[in-house]
Amino acid sequence: MHARHEPAERETDTSARPPLVRELLLVAGLFLVYKFGRQAANGHVDEAFRNAGHVWNAERILHLPGEGGVQGMLLHSDALIHVANTYYATVHFPATLAFLAWLYWRRPVFYTSARRVLAALTGAALALHLLFPLAPPRMLASAHLVDTAQVYGPSVYGADPDTDSMANQFAAMPSLHFGWALMVAIGLIVATRSRWRWLWLLHPLMTLLVVVGTANHYWLDAIAATALLGIALAVFRLPRTDSSLRDESGPRRESELVHGPVPEPIRELAASGGAR
Repeated sequence: MHARHEPAERETDTSARPPLVRELLLVAGLFLVYKFGRQAANGHVDEAFRNAGHVWNAERILHLPGEGGVQGMLLHSDALIHVANTYYATVHFPATLAFLAWLYWRRPVFYTSARRVLAALTGAALALHLLFPLAPPRMLASAHLVDTAQVYGPSVYGADPDTDSMANQFAAMPSLHFGWALMVAIGLIVATRSRWRWLWLLHPLMTLLVVVGTANHYWLDAIAATALLGIALAVFRLPRTDSSLRDESGPRRESELVHGPVPEPIRELAASGGAR
């Protein structure tokens, strides 16, 4: 009796894993470019508020749902809004780094493509931050929204955006919070075979509700991030998994485990009684 093969999901192609030190330096470099690139876009206050008015009016013309509807649901509970602020402040970077680390160790075939997609998305976002500075809806008086992080905490931004040396608060479009979260979900769905893998979409969905409900982003910020991510995925395609090896497709025939898959024409001939 032949030993049963291990499911493909448990196999790791270590030959596809790039050198660890090089990858650590690359990811650290990308992080520094992200931080300093955002700070380089500081100082365009008047332009950022003009653009905010244009975005707000465009959303009303497009009949997008008001950001205030999401915030109103969160404001029903102090605990809920505090959780949303905490999610915004603490999940963004750790979740993305954990995603890259997991791919590196468990799915190295997917790692390089995913890292390139994230780098391309981030680079495009930084360029848009420089070209189109945008004040978030929490700063826009006509939006009548609450700056939930400042009122309820915790907050990752300084109280005065003009003197905030840690972050550029006028870099709302696109929302990298949402773009990175969506890429994490897509990457995990593609790289895994569990029937529950589609639940990873809850991460970008939760992130979308949080960034809008806390008034840190407009709906159009998430739409712009989705468009940029789509372009990056079209350029740096993720590897495709073999659907015939997925757990939910059922066990493969023993003859296939030993001799490989039977060609389709032979299987059809055998099923019709033309071959023994």
